[in-house]
Amino acid sequence: MKEIRLYIEGGGDTRYGKERLRIGFGKFFGELVERGRSRNIRWTFVMCGPRDAAFKGFKQALKDYPSAFNILLVDSEGPVNKMPWAHLATRDPWPRPKGATDDSCQLMVQTVEAWLMADPGTLQQYYGRNFAVGRLPKATNVETIPKAALEPALVNATKATQKGEYHKIHHCSDLLGKVDPARVRDRAPHCERLFTVLEKLLA
Repeated sequence: MKEIRLYIEGGGDTRYGKERLRIGFGKFFGELVERGRSRNIRWTFVMCGPRDAAFKGFKQALKDYPSAFNILLVDSEGPVNKMPWAHLATRDPWPRPKGATDDSCQLMVQTVEAWLMADPGTLQQYYGRNFAVGRLPKATNVETIPKAALEPALVNATKATQKGEYHKIHHCSDLLGKVDPARVRDRAPHCERLFTVLEKLLA
């Protein structure tokens, strides 16, 4: 296996938005990327925009890049109480493609904003004065925070800051490159699952 390819939901409809988010995810997984490169394993982060486009891109990648390890990474859009492929088959509904493994389906539960909330100290540093950390949900496991509460909580906590209220493209891209992956893994079990799969590939 010489390449790891991630097909990720997000980035909006513009090339600019997708490139910003691609850089953010590249930094978030930076330590693993470097470890892979030292073993001559290439990394490709494909920002797909809408979740349907991510699934379509992933399915095509199974045909176009059969020697790579292809991963679908999308928001769960709700609580998860079953394996990721089973969750998506019920929710979207997307059937598990031929050739896809359990490890090739990964979820951000319940959206990527939960990963950001896992490291409030970095959010405080990034937004600076007037960041209202007390307005963030207190859940130890950030995956239990309902999707409907995630983005509004970040908007409320940031509206009085110099950077202004949380913006999904600009701020999320920056923050993914700054939050501590260890903190996210500790507070988001499905993020831990993803890192465990990636570390196994690089072993």
